[in-house]
Amino acid sequence: MRWYSKIVVAGLCAGLQACVTPPAVAPAPPAKSVAQAARTPVTILISIDGFRADYLERGVTPNLSALAAAGISAAMRPSFPSKTFPNHWTIVTGERPDRNGIVSNSMEDSRRPGETFTMATDDPFWWNEAKPLWVDAEQAGIHSGTMFWPGANVAWGGAVKPNSHGATTGGTRPEDWMQFNQAVTGEQRVNGVLDWMRRPAAIRPRFVTLYFDTVDGAGHEFGPDDPRTTAAAGAVDALIGKLVAGLRELGQPANLVIVADHGMAAISSERTIAIDRIANPADYRIFETGPFASLSAVPGHEAALEKALLAHHDHLQCWRKSDIPARFHYGSNPRIQPYFCLAEPGWETAKTTPDKPRTGGDHGYDNMAPEMRALFVASGPAIKPLGTLPPFDNVDVYPLLRDLLGLPPASGVDGDDTPFRAALKR
Repeated sequence: MRWYSKIVVAGLCAGLQACVTPPAVAPAPPAKSVAQAARTPVTILISIDGFRADYLERGVTPNLSALAAAGISAAMRPSFPSKTFPNHWTIVTGERPDRNGIVSNSMEDSRRPGETFTMATDDPFWWNEAKPLWVDAEQAGIHSGTMFWPGANVAWGGAVKPNSHGATTGGTRPEDWMQFNQAVTGEQRVNGVLDWMRRPAAIRPRFVTLYFDTVDGAGHEFGPDDPRTTAAAGAVDALIGKLVAGLRELGQPANLVIVADHGMAAISSERTIAIDRIANPADYRIFETGPFASLSAVPGHEAALEKALLAHHDHLQCWRKSDIPARFHYGSNPRIQPYFCLAEPGWETAKTTPDKPRTGGDHGYDNMAPEMRALFVASGPAIKPLGTLPPFDNVDVYPLLRDLLGLPPASGVDGDDTPFRAALKR
């Protein structure tokens, strides 16, 4: 995922300094004295973007493997489409992308003609269709802190003021939140969370999110089977070890829920389906390409486009939006384009035939494909050591988090805590 901040890096780093470095005028107390006081367990939700489930079997993740052995783990099914923003929003809302409104990393809405949602968009309009967990937590008096998470910087429920250059009115954010920027290292992110844990109980977050993007970046650049991607998984595992050690030193009990948003499949320019080779460009406007393509018809050209798209194609299947198979739970949201084409894992769509060779990795494929399976590990004082669970859908993580935070079950969401009930210490 390429997730770029909209703010100036220098400004972010200045703001982050208060979290990452204890202020000189109020140094943190020694770990021993902090640990002497009884501490309420915290819940920390950690995303390792693009960490395919089987990366855990490569022998480079001793810290994650130890947490899995002390708790539970599974090869988790992402929601469709297996993209970054839709699945991060699913995990914290309990609603699949078709319902939560974040239907892709890039999208349009007829209510906002001429505007496109990107991974830098923080206008609440795009996010308000499903409530994230930290809003319920804050409303229940549970202090939340988000060290990056898609949507955590948004004033959920609010609106952008007219002619304000993006200023918002109303809405709820976590009590503490950081604007994403790739320049903030993994170690800085971990240190920021640990510094939150050094606060007095009254202002210490009880629900925290933490996000790492380097495994996804390596997977895209090198492919899932490259040693450099494995090395990236090992490097993030070391950061998890640093977090666990820091929590232990502080005497801070924590329930860790570690997830990925999707897996990764190997791709090659030799496995490309050029849309302009199967349909006449005069008949359509193409919006997205990659593992899937989304298109709309030029007015009056619907019949010609359907005849071309809905025919048989090797390694690709296309549907009218209303005919997308029900198992994807995708196709009713107005933000989805009228025509949708899905490639087989390892194949990709493109506007036209690539003009230079390319290899690497990508995601967005059928969420049931083994290559899209995502990491799930949970461990902590509320979790029994039951080992490996059967695969489950990632909509079930949200109800688990509510259980860990002591929030009542939410109505109307797409998942439940059935996969974890035997593992929870009541």
